[in-house]
Amino acid sequence: MGEDSRLRAVVELAQRMAAAQALPEVAHAAAEGARRALGGAFAALSAWERERGRLRVLVNTGELAPGEEPYPEDESYPVHDFPEITEFLHERWTRGAEPRAWVETAAGPRGSRRVAVLRRRGRGCCVVAPIVLHGRAWGELYVARGPGAPAFEREDADFASVLASVVAAGLVQYERLAEARRLAFTDPLTGLANRRAVEIRLDEALERHRATGEVVSLVVCDVNGLKKVNDTFGHATGDRLLERFGSVLSRCGAAVPGALAARLGGDEFCLLAVGVDAATVERAAGEVCRRAADLELGEGVACGIATTGEAIGPLRSARWLFRLADAAQYRAKAARSPVPVVAGRGGAHDVVVAMADVPAPEGPERRAFRARPVPGTPADDDNRFTP
Repeated sequence: MGEDSRLRAVVELAQRMAAAQALPEVAHAAAEGARRALGGAFAALSAWERERGRLRVLVNTGELAPGEEPYPEDESYPVHDFPEITEFLHERWTRGAEPRAWVETAAGPRGSRRVAVLRRRGRGCCVVAPIVLHGRAWGELYVARGPGAPAFEREDADFASVLASVVAAGLVQYERLAEARRLAFTDPLTGLANRRAVEIRLDEALERHRATGEVVSLVVCDVNGLKKVNDTFGHATGDRLLERFGSVLSRCGAAVPGALAARLGGDEFCLLAVGVDAATVERAAGEVCRRAADLELGEGVACGIATTGEAIGPLRSARWLFRLADAAQYRAKAARSPVPVVAGRGGAHDVVVAMADVPAPEGPERRAFRARPVPGTPADDDNRFTP
C-alpha cells in the first residue's frame, strides 16, 4: 500500500470513528478501518480491564473463526497470558519510548500464547498495536492475515502504531462527546435524565406507537412538601429530599423494562415506559407512592399516569400525553391520594381527560390546572392544596 493509500485509510478510519455514536459502533469502526488499512483478514479491538486483570474483546470483524462473535458478551483473556501490552507500556513507554506495534507469526516459538492462538484459529500472522489513552494503557488493536497471505513486516507494524494513535484519538473524542451528551441529557442534582431527554424519548415512543401500537405510558410525580422543607431546614436539605426521591423513582422504575426515570425540574419527576403493559407501570407507580410516603422528609408524592393502555382518546401529540399525566397528577394532589390517579379510568366522562381538554391560558402550560375548575367538578378541587 502506497503512502497516498495509507493516508486515505487513516482519514477514513478517523471519519468513521467520528461518525459513530455508541461504543460498539466506535469499536467496530476502529477495528474494521484498521483491518482494511493493513490488508488484514481479521481484526479485533480489546480493552484492558484493570480491575479484572483481563483483556476484554469489544469487537471482532472480518473473517471470524469458529466460536468468535462480532460483539462477544464476555470474550476475555488474562493479561498474564499476553503480558506484552503491560510489560511494554510499563517498562519501556514510561521511560520515554513511544508505544510501538509488533508482529507475530504462526511459525514463531511454540511457547508464545499469541502464536498458539494464531495456529488454533487458522491464521498466519498478526500485528498487535498497544492503545494508550490519557497516559495509560487502554487496550490493543489486533489485525491478522490468513495462512496463505504475506506476513506483516516492520513497516506494517509502524503503520499499525499510527493507526493505534488514530484510534486513541477517536476514543478520546468519543469520551468527550459522550460526556457532553450525558451532561446535556442528565439532571445534575439527581443523576436522572432531564426533561430534554424525556421529550426526545417520548417523540420516538409515539412514532413507535403509531407504527406498531406499542403501549406508551407516562407517569408524572410531584414531591409534596418541598417548599416547607426548604423554608424550615434550608435548600440543602430540600435538595437531599429531591435526591432521595430520585433514588426511589430509579429503584421502582427498574421494575419496568426499559423505563426512563427523569427529573423534569423543581419538584417534578416522571417515568416513561414504552412497550410495557399499563398494569406493570401502575404497579411501579404505586410502589413509588408507598416508598415516597416513608421518606423522613417531605409529605409523600402526588402521582398521575397517562397511558395509551387506557381510554384517553386519540393520541394527539407528546404534549397531549404530558397534559394528561399532569392533569392526573394534579387530581391526585387535590385529593391527597396515596395511590396514582390514572387518566381515562373514569370512562366517557373522565374528569382528568376533561381537565386536559380545557384550553391552557397564555404563558407556560405546566401547572395551569390549579386555577381552572372543570365543568362538572367542584370549583375548588384543584385549589385546596399547596405545592
